[in-house]
Amino acid sequence: MRYQLDLTLRRAEGALARVLGTAERRGFQPVSVDGETQDDGDRWHLRMTVEGAREPEGLQQQLAKLYDCLAVEVQPCR
Repeated sequence: MRYQLDLTLRRAEGALARVLGTAERRGFQPVSVDGETQDDGDRWHLRMTVEGAREPEGLQQQLAKLYDCLAVEVQPCR
């Protein structure tokens, strides 16, 4: 099943790599990634679509534990 993740990240070196690595370790394959810098310049808004057979709650909890991740929402793709 596919899921849409909406994340707010600190602009830090390696933040994207940590998010992608966490998703892959939790059994989700990134399908698409799109992001932009927010107005204050210190944060990124990242939209990522992932595919996997596992429930997304585990991924959401793990991403929320990352220091760089300020907010994460997960929704099934339609």
